[in-house]
Amino acid sequence: MKEKLVSGLLYLISLLPFWLLYLISDVLFVLIFHVIGYRKRVVFENLRNAFPEKSDADIKQIALEFYRYFPDLLVEIVKLASISEKAVRERIELLNPEEVYRHIRAGKSVIGVTAHYGNWEMGIHSLSLMMDTPELIIYKPLNNKVFNEVYNRIRTRFGATMVPMKQILRHMIKLKNVPHISMFVADQTPVYQESDYFMEFLNQETLVYTGTERIARMTKSPVVFCEIRRKKKRGYYYCKFTTLVEDPDEYPEHEITHIHNRFTEQIIREEPAYWLWSHRRWKRKRRS
Repeated sequence: MKEKLVSGLLYLISLLPFWLLYLISDVLFVLIFHVIGYRKRVVFENLRNAFPEKSDADIKQIALEFYRYFPDLLVEIVKLASISEKAVRERIELLNPEEVYRHIRAGKSVIGVTAHYGNWEMGIHSLSLMMDTPELIIYKPLNNKVFNEVYNRIRTRFGATMVPMKQILRHMIKLKNVPHISMFVADQTPVYQESDYFMEFLNQETLVYTGTERIARMTKSPVVFCEIRRKKKRGYYYCKFTTLVEDPDEYPEHEITHIHNRFTEQIIREEPAYWLWSHRRWKRKRRS
């Protein structure tokens, strides 16, 4: 019952035109930043630790830009509940889809990697419309089961299959003879049972997932990064695909993990406002 109520409410809001949703976003910005101060301590601590070389004025500017973008992201994600195929194609320009196609045409499945950067959720829709082969979205289930079901329903509107992390191998075995793409949002915070590997990321010792690398090695699949950048026009993006690893067997252990995290880090450094700074990314510390 709760799921239907939440889903119905989000769908009704999603029917609003973009211009009205952005007016709502403007109001949300004032509430989130100036009134509520949503996770300001987390955001400023993350930014100061990530960019120790930057001045307080620079940190404040990045934080302000992040908080200005964050409500835009929220209303855009809600819009995905009813957005048309035409609107998705108009709002995310795929610069070089042939970089993915060349692997598929060679009979290889692809390990896709992206991050909580730009509108990664709209990226799922765009990739679903692009692919004529199966697309698996590997995800970490939300603690709130209602929102988990609602968002998964939105994410699968154009044909993607949502796969909980613990079920990856089962689904890949089913598709072992069918070239496909498996998308990982690889900058999440793992629990200790999921990973024990730390590396430096944005100037901090960071617990990182190694699942992307493990699956790439097991399936001998190339690793392709899906880089989603925001254009100057509000609500518009472009996506560039970069093959980071052609043959996983050519790399020593953990090197693939370093490669895609370093790539993510470079994107964040270039335009930091569009990463999810409100996320408690560094809450896991090395156990003594």
